[in-house]
Amino acid sequence: MVLSALLIFCCTALPADTPRAVVDSPTLLASNSSAPQPDSATKSKLPDAPVPKLSASAGTDTDGSSSSIAAGITPGSESFLNAPIKPAVIRPVESPRQRKIWYALMATGHSAAAFDAWSTRRAVSGGFGTESDPLLRPFAHSGAMYAATQVSPTVMDYLGHRMMVSNHGLLRRFWWLPQVAGASFSFGAGIHNYRVVP
Repeated sequence: MVLSALLIFCCTALPADTPRAVVDSPTLLASNSSAPQPDSATKSKLPDAPVPKLSASAGTDTDGSSSSIAAGITPGSESFLNAPIKPAVIRPVESPRQRKIWYALMATGHSAAAFDAWSTRRAVSGGFGTESDPLLRPFAHSGAMYAATQVSPTVMDYLGHRMMVSNHGLLRRFWWLPQVAGASFSFGAGIHNYRVVP
């Protein structure tokens, strides 16, 4: 209650020498807006127009004076807006040499898987063994074995490529490891199956 009384007292107690605000009536404003004003009064109320930016080759304004804005611009400099935008994260790219090695390892891995499928079909159809992989066992007695064995090299190719363009240096260094491991495993299994058949 004391606070509200203090607020009312402060707002109403203005000094006597404070000028009162003049409020224009709508009729006074309408009569003033219809009266023509002289050009000099209109020009003095308007703000100055901005000075156009000139290249350094122009060197002077139209009136012959040197432009202070044009002095800082050189012909070879780019403005901030025209400069290329750098991405927030720069992802490494593969080199042409890495791409060739990746394709060679891809061909090797898929060839090794085809050799493994051929040797498995040969051993199983001859009755010299059975497929020990439970995921490939349903395909062991049909030609679908060739397609089923290509899944693993495809996954290893994808994994190797992702490691090749990874942001982690250790993964980029050993990007070839999944493909080499997959191809080695397939060749080893194929040679084992080939030796089983007399």
